[in-house]
Amino acid sequence: MEYRTLGKTGLKVSLLSYGGSPLGGIYGHNDEKKAIESVHYAIKNGINFIDTSPYYGKTLSESVLGRALAGIPRDKFIMGTKVGRYDTNDFNFSYDRIIESVKESLDRLNLEYLDIVQCHDIEFGDLHQVINESIPALLKLKSDGLVRHIGVTGYPLKALKTVAESHPSLDVVLSYCHFCLNDSSLDDIIPTLKSQNIGIINASFLNMGMLTERGPPEWHPAPTQLRELAAKASQLCKSRGSDISKLALQYTFSHPDIATNLVGMPCIENIDDNLKTMREPIDKQLLSEVLDIFKPMKNYQWKSGKPENN
Repeated sequence: MEYRTLGKTGLKVSLLSYGGSPLGGIYGHNDEKKAIESVHYAIKNGINFIDTSPYYGKTLSESVLGRALAGIPRDKFIMGTKVGRYDTNDFNFSYDRIIESVKESLDRLNLEYLDIVQCHDIEFGDLHQVINESIPALLKLKSDGLVRHIGVTGYPLKALKTVAESHPSLDVVLSYCHFCLNDSSLDDIIPTLKSQNIGIINASFLNMGMLTERGPPEWHPAPTQLRELAAKASQLCKSRGSDISKLALQYTFSHPDIATNLVGMPCIENIDDNLKTMREPIDKQLLSEVLDIFKPMKNYQWKSGKPENN
């Protein structure tokens, strides 16, 4: 396993990290026994960063992780969760709710402190409140020893950049869908993040399921043309005896400024597949052809959250 330093945190995080959203059953029924086994197996194989949120399964993911991590030495894993989003349309970035939320997460996870806490999907909130209430609340929790490092997550790069520029105290930023085969626009804000030594976490390298052989779910915001390009790229990979998901994962590992890549892996088989993919060399010719397919809509971005945050 390769490890990289996560910005100013000094934490050495595994290049492949464990995404806890499937443990909340958000992709269908979840087998808790298999989920707990996958957490143990991930840690055993050197995957040390685990990310979750009270939003995933309405706190179920945190509760399952709390049971999974019981008895595991605290220095074997880096635990991150989030604040501010609790359901599809339930957002609360107020100072008091942030304080309360972290303490609730600590209880569910059965931990004395959290390594990383991030404001979740900030584009759905008032960025002024995030800057003036949410982050000060996290800094208070940090001074109290309940939180080690703080950050923000979201889809619009504009929102992430705005908050990062307003708060040099940020330690990490989590971006999703912006460094994958069809979209490398994360590069647009990396100079800003690097100038402040903010650690970069990349998520959703499959672009929320679009970069798979089965294709995107119905609710996916991608327009028809982008869906068709993804299907064409998937078919090309299949014709070469490969899989677009495999190529997508290898591509995410290629960026030198991304500290870690979050992947949902709720069973041991998923982890083995991803570890195997990490060890195999990328097919550079196939990658070049797939990137060419996406050129007509490269870096296409949809709107997310409040209009003013996009």
